[in-house]
Amino acid sequence: MRFQHIFKKAAIPTGLASLLLIAGCIPATTGGPEGIGFRQARFQEISAMRGYRGCVDDALKVAEDARQTGNVAAYRTSAKIIEKCEADLGPEGANIAQEERMRAYAIGILNYIKAGDIQKARSNLETFVVTFDGYDLYMSDGASFVDTVELLTKTSGGASSQKTAMLNISPTLRTEMQRVRFWKHN
Repeated sequence: MRFQHIFKKAAIPTGLASLLLIAGCIPATTGGPEGIGFRQARFQEISAMRGYRGCVDDALKVAEDARQTGNVAAYRTSAKIIEKCEADLGPEGANIAQEERMRAYAIGILNYIKAGDIQKARSNLETFVVTFDGYDLYMSDGASFVDTVELLTKTSGGASSQKTAMLNISPTLRTEMQRVRFWKHN
């Protein structure tokens, strides 16, 4: 009888120890995207964005030099560098930092306008709309970047006053377009 009583008391700690030993033998699984493949993909994304940001910084330095010196050709060079940055980003970084990339590409489009290359600015605006799935940027006065650049790069004689009224552009640009339209017809 005494032997059974001791066995019952020892069974509980022995059972717990057995469970702990067995639990220690089960391989740990991460159960999700924390595997090596995920980490490698994330590293490639980070590397791609690091290279992209360095490239855009170079383009912005060229644009700043163009602004300070008044060299119009440097604006075109800056815009081409930004285009190259976006093209070199590749599939590793195509879906990251969307807003940052949109702003950089928008600067490239504006630099083409400053360089006087309206056709290239228009072409890049179309690429912008397709690449960023119809998203838009808004300027400090609330005007739409896409609407403003579409109006500035219009290949025909300009938008009618009704179409211009429907665009989300700055009041200053709207007034200037009305002034230009008035003096063309009077």
